Amino acid sequence: MKPIVLLLALVLAAINLRPGITSLAPLIERIADELALSRSLISLTTALPVLCMGLLAPVAPRLALRLGLERTIALCMGVITLALLLRLAGQLSVILIGSAVLLGAAIAIAGPLLSGFIKRHFVEQMGRVVGWYSLGMAIGGAGGAVLTAPATRLLGDSWTQGLALWALPALLGLLLWWRLPNRAETADGAEARGGLPWRQLRAWMISCFFAIQAGLFYALATWVVARYHEAGLTLLRSNSLFSLSMLMGLPSSFLLPWLAQRFNRYRLLMGCGLVSALSLAMITWRPTLLPELWALSIGCGLGGSFALALVLPLYEAGSPLAVSRWTAMMLCMGYGMACVTPILTGLARDLSGDYRLPFIVLTALALLMTLLAGLLSRPPRRAGALIGAAQP
Repeated sequence: MKPIVLLLALVLAAINLRPGITSLAPLIERIADELALSRSLISLTTALPVLCMGLLAPVAPRLALRLGLERTIALCMGVITLALLLRLAGQLSVILIGSAVLLGAAIAIAGPLLSGFIKRHFVEQMGRVVGWYSLGMAIGGAGGAVLTAPATRLLGDSWTQGLALWALPALLGLLLWWRLPNRAETADGAEARGGLPWRQLRAWMISCFFAIQAGLFYALATWVVARYHEAGLTLLRSNSLFSLSMLMGLPSSFLLPWLAQRFNRYRLLMGCGLVSALSLAMITWRPTLLPELWALSIGCGLGGSFALALVLPLYEAGSPLAVSRWTAMMLCMGYGMACVTPILTGLARDLSGDYRLPFIVLTALALLMTLLAGLLSRPPRRAGALIGAAQP
């Protein structure tokens, strides 16, 4: 199979990992009102996929060993298609929330395997290809945020059809991946029986970093439009600011993995963390002061930190299966912890009466993310000495 076809399949799969989640943000207040759901309950539509992405990520390497990597990813594209089509019946809240569970399960399994796919087919070009991979996710995320509202208006102002529209690129992904030759995973007895790298300190640190940046992303994807609107901006401008931040994730997602091959990737991570913290502080305390600037910078900071986090397992592990396991642990721990961030943000808003308190906490989390990036920059031996049980 030609490399360009493999790269196209990778990017198309990546595009389909985000729209099912980010497409809800422009419509979430309307959906909550129409279905008479509290903010903490409607946030389950974002939190449950993230929880599934955490809990089910360890299943991915086992499925790859049994079914083959390419066939498993194709099946994930099929489940994403089904989940998004179910949103045609989203007026029933149980179906809307159930579609979120299906979506999260498919993303959970596809994510680690796509990292293994990169390690298998693009080992000499990992930085560049991860750039395309993260760009694909940024395109999907931005598309869901930017295009869902106008698509809904074109479809007779039906939000169920606006959400279900994203089944079309998922169906295209299914058709392409099903045509790729399926290669069975090969592993010796020890590697086949091996589990996730739970005893390695760096795996835990990477997972915690990923958890914070993912929690920040999904909290903002759910609530930043409401924060801007509460501060006095029109709903149109609030949606535009969110769309701007998502679009800014496109160049940062592509450029940061490429720069990571030429500069210290941990210093780049620290820079992304500081930019994110400053942007969140402004959204918290001065949301109407130069809001376009801070929307651009938060998109750059979080988009860049996500893209760089995807690179880390590729440099820590050797084989495609090992990379899938490092990535599975990162996603398991990361999304498992990040899933509560949108719920707690919505709950804090309900209890405190405004969004300032939850956004202060999000700002503090961005600073903690920066600190973790600094700790990761230490050589592995120094980090491993902290617990003594880490294995090479």
